[in-house]
Amino acid sequence: MAGRINKVLQAWPWWLLLAVLAGVRLSKGAGVLDAYALLSRPFWPGPAQSEWLRSAQQLDQQTRLQQLESDNARLRGLIALDQAKGARVSAPVISRQASGWWQQLELGKGSLQGVRAGSAVLAPGGLIGRVASVTPTTARVALLTNSTSRLGVWVPRVQRHGLLIGGDTPRPRLQFLDKDTGVRPGDVVTTSPASTLLPPNLTVGVVQSVDEELVPAPDAVVQLSAPIDAVDWVQLASR
Repeated sequence: MAGRINKVLQAWPWWLLLAVLAGVRLSKGAGVLDAYALLSRPFWPGPAQSEWLRSAQQLDQQTRLQQLESDNARLRGLIALDQAKGARVSAPVISRQASGWWQQLELGKGSLQGVRAGSAVLAPGGLIGRVASVTPTTARVALLTNSTSRLGVWVPRVQRHGLLIGGDTPRPRLQFLDKDTGVRPGDVVTTSPASTLLPPNLTVGVVQSVDEELVPAPDAVVQLSAPIDAVDWVQLASR
């Protein structure tokens, strides 16, 4: 009998371990979690980490707000474009090539929907190009930024004609025939009021800079008024 008692006493560490495990089991680990929380307290996030978190949340909210404002502006532009006078065909942009981003785009409507080669292509803000070719269900647009694009335009403030030339870049150049044009940054550029190919007085863009030193006549850099790099819907208008 004494031998059994001695064996039980010698095995007390195991009994203690079993008791601890049973306690953990019954408390669902609450004690262990409390101990971990106490030991890890020095490593908890401090004021700096909290400030970073608040800044990240504010940035996320600002980004969402800016995206909503951008979407609203785009939708308002599309509505205004749709309400413009004259018989126009609306068409979605269905394809653009990364290697020719400033050259052309493909539309999801063609001759079956009344699209014709040579039609003016407008996006919210103004003219972006002309229809180069059509199939029964699609149309290809040559953008004003295409290096093959040549378009006679008008600067209403100084009543000067010029030739808008694309260069496969976001901003085409405006060449003049006369040396003294009086054109300056901020001047609006439109299609000619006497145009026989496109509807007259369509907004094209705004003069960004003028190089007066070029010979024989100055030229200007034009910022197109329509967001040609992000357009997803257009309207087509004929003369």
